[in-house]
Amino acid sequence: MILNGNQRGGGLKLAAHLTNMVENDHVELHELRGFSSETLRGAMQEADAIAKGTQCKQFLFSLSLSPPETEQVPVAAFEAAVADIEKRLGLSDQPRAIVFHEKNGRRHAHAVWSRIDVQKMKAINLPFYHNRLTELSKDLFLHHGWRLPKGLRNRENRNPTNFDLSEWQQAKRAGKDARAIKRVFQEAWQTSDNAAAFAHALEEKGYFLARGDRRGYVALDAQGEVYAVPKWAGVKTKDVREKLGNPKAYRSVEGTKSWIAEQIQPALSKWEAELANRKQALTRQQAREKAKLKEQHQTERKEIRERQNLRCKTDAKQRHARFRRGLSGLWDRLRGEHKRVRQQNEREAWQAHLRDRRQTDDLVFRHLEERRMMKHQHMKERSLLDDQRSELTKDRDRFDDLRSNRATPSQGRPTLER
Repeated sequence: MILNGNQRGGGLKLAAHLTNMVENDHVELHELRGFSSETLRGAMQEADAIAKGTQCKQFLFSLSLSPPETEQVPVAAFEAAVADIEKRLGLSDQPRAIVFHEKNGRRHAHAVWSRIDVQKMKAINLPFYHNRLTELSKDLFLHHGWRLPKGLRNRENRNPTNFDLSEWQQAKRAGKDARAIKRVFQEAWQTSDNAAAFAHALEEKGYFLARGDRRGYVALDAQGEVYAVPKWAGVKTKDVREKLGNPKAYRSVEGTKSWIAEQIQPALSKWEAELANRKQALTRQQAREKAKLKEQHQTERKEIRERQNLRCKTDAKQRHARFRRGLSGLWDRLRGEHKRVRQQNEREAWQAHLRDRRQTDDLVFRHLEERRMMKHQHMKERSLLDDQRSELTKDRDRFDDLRSNRATPSQGRPTLER
């Protein structure tokens, strides 16, 4: 588990943060120990009131316990980790609260201790607690057999500039097939009788005739790539010159790039608006799906708690019925039968408690897995739109650069003088 702890004050603000249902899918106050209040807010008020009798401002020690996202960690493992932590830090028997949070298919815990020793009315010192938490975090990863994070294997890898950002790399466009390009030029050449028909056939496929700097006739695609017409059409330069006429009738390469950039702007604006609308619709849809799943999970957890409470009451009545009353009960006490039944009842009650906890853990693990699957699907959907948006932004910047280098009026002649 990744352990992050700090000394702090502001108990009421901390209570508000830990019980925040807006930023979390589920919040559970798991334990209050050493406080007379039954609410986290009341417990923090108690800690604050006791601390006023000392000069300590940071009278709380707050700790978050975050296991790997994909691991199914039972409540008992969190409790064992908290117990080990407070023992190593010297906080054993101090008032303590444990809260579980679930968000985006991931469960983590928060533990809060009061640092004030009420017998001595002074704060418990926590020297080098950062180093101790790091050591314990590494022990927990090794104990559970989890893959050790790079930050725990090598402290220099804690620098964010060393993080792996491969998941953020954008998808690159696939290159065009040379055979497909050649087919476009050859078909345009064979189906056209004159220069105007050839230019029109190319433009329908996204290529635009221009005057080459060294070659007499070239065509440009929307990305500004230059193609020699004779080479890609598979004909002689003399035949191209006869069909297309004087090269000076065409824009220069730079002038054509600028013209393409001008023409593409409305399409870019339309695509950007379409992507923005799709992203808004996707955000609303994902919010509805998340809220529906959250409500379903809360209903299932409420139902299992009600079933467990009902079964607990029924089992308790049945166990209580084993004790005989009156003289028979007195006789059972004398011969030790009452003690045997009581011990049997205690064993069965504890087994029932463990059974209920396992059932609750299994339900929580299923909910976490469902939430993770939804989160990954939502991320995949958003990533696809973000990649498309990023590509459009790159295109917009590139075409804006081409427009800023717009050709002079003499270079901006029509593609073909008709």
